[in-house]
Amino acid sequence: MSLATTIATATHIAALARFGHALSDATRAGILLALRQAPATPSDLADALGVSRQVMSNQLACLRGCGLVESVRDGRRSWYRLADPHIAPALGEMLRTVLEVDPGCCAGEECTCA
Repeated sequence: MSLATTIATATHIAALARFGHALSDATRAGILLALRQAPATPSDLADALGVSRQVMSNQLACLRGCGLVESVRDGRRSWYRLADPHIAPALGEMLRTVLEVDPGCCAGEECTCA
């Protein structure tokens, strides 16, 4: 395979950047992992992740904007689910990835590399 055929398109790069942005926040990552299991309401997600309803609303709006989740109305309630069936297995593959982290670089959730 030549280098020309392996270079990602601008669309691929943008999609990965959105995914990276979504995963850069612990609450958004938790939402994606929860929705990997089953659709959920914002209040159920907020309770499960221990955040306020306002924080949940903001994070779900971000994930919708990134194209990773979608809202489905059910009467007066909204349920959220992953927007594409490929997202769940992609998250599963990421969870199976083993990283060697430089302890001088990343301290817990806060990266000090930049």
